[in-house]
Amino acid sequence: MELQQYVRVLKRGWLTLVLAVVVMVGAAAALLMLLPATYEAETRIYVSVEDAEAYDLSQRSIYSQELVRSFVELAQSSAVLGPVVEELALEDTPRELAERVSVAAQTGTVILEVTVADEDPEQAAAIASSMTAALDDVVQGLTTSTEGGGNVTLTTVEEPFAAEGPSFPQPISLLGLGLLAGLALGIVILALREVLDTRVRCEDDLGEVSDLAQLGGVPFDHQLQKGQLVVQAEVGSPLAESFSTLGTNLQFLGVGQSARSFVITSSVQGEGKSSIAVNLAISLRAAGQRVLLVDADLRRPRAAQMLGLEGAVGLTDVLRGRVELPEVIQYWGPDGLEMLPAGTVPPNPLELLGSEAMAELVAALQREYEIVIFDAPPLLPVSDARVLGALCSGLLMVVGMGKVHKPQLQKAIEAVRIVDVPLFGLVPTMLPTQDAGGYAGVMPSRVAEAKVDAR
Repeated sequence: MELQQYVRVLKRGWLTLVLAVVVMVGAAAALLMLLPATYEAETRIYVSVEDAEAYDLSQRSIYSQELVRSFVELAQSSAVLGPVVEELALEDTPRELAERVSVAAQTGTVILEVTVADEDPEQAAAIASSMTAALDDVVQGLTTSTEGGGNVTLTTVEEPFAAEGPSFPQPISLLGLGLLAGLALGIVILALREVLDTRVRCEDDLGEVSDLAQLGGVPFDHQLQKGQLVVQAEVGSPLAESFSTLGTNLQFLGVGQSARSFVITSSVQGEGKSSIAVNLAISLRAAGQRVLLVDADLRRPRAAQMLGLEGAVGLTDVLRGRVELPEVIQYWGPDGLEMLPAGTVPPNPLELLGSEAMAELVAALQREYEIVIFDAPPLLPVSDARVLGALCSGLLMVVGMGKVHKPQLQKAIEAVRIVDVPLFGLVPTMLPTQDAGGYAGVMPSRVAEAKVDAR
């Protein structure tokens, strides 16, 4: 992945990252409140051996260091800790107390470091002080009973004192650890989502799937998903401007062609292709083009319903010769958009769309109208759009952000190319508002790329 891709992943998943940090820092804060505070008291003991007749200075130093290493184990034994427990009337056994006592010898020195941990800072200091006295008693008893043991002296060089703050848990360290854990967890989640979630979410994702031109993006709008028409949107709004841009780019596709008929489809159901087809037709008609909108989705027709028109009689009835085309053309809106409903839902829609009658009808419509928009079923479930696309100038594929997966989009594009049907470009829809603006300035050169790709 390039730096730009990492930035895109972080930008898209910043909320997940923040939530992971909040959760882990919250967990650290909760742990901080639940864990009992532990205080430490520390004392240092100097060990010396005095017996001038038995040892010279060098030997005395080596012997002292050897004793200190032995005293590390001795200090944590029951012989030392037992008297401490009795003196201070502790509830712990010597073995339990040993778990809270740490004794270490500084390398190359004759100094013992004794550290005691306890929930009471005063008691921790008392235990450390008592341990010094108890250790001295045990050492004196051992050395005086050992022949040639020398005169061992234990001197406290640092008295234990009650700590002002707990040694564990430390708020800054624990919260900092929670922060780092949250960042790590968030990054792992983002990485897994990037690998496992193959949904198309932005322009960069489209670029990874195909080099087809993006003819104009339609921002996400709750009302649009419910069937809102572009004429109901506020003038100059991102929604209205997006369809104006799409209509303009669509007209560039037809430069040099005497017939301009476009099939609007998608990879899967739910990407908003009917909404795009209807609103695009309205936008083109408002721009002065003579447009016919044909509901060619003979399986789940929606276009007439969106416009509030009667769709019981229409395309299928014309193809069967039951009615003449002018009899079922309906008009909608102040600009008089012409609409051909789907008509009676047939049991064999694919046969009707691929029939000779349909080919003759498409040719007649191309002669009659400047632009003909066909709303067709999705590409992957059925072959209707590909069959119809072979009779028209080409296809436009609607891509619903967050609705279609990359493999689905790739498969749909490949399905179109296999049958050699021109695919002019992609129409991203349900775009986040901040991303939709990037499509408003789609240059004619991008459209020209689509024209070349469509062969």
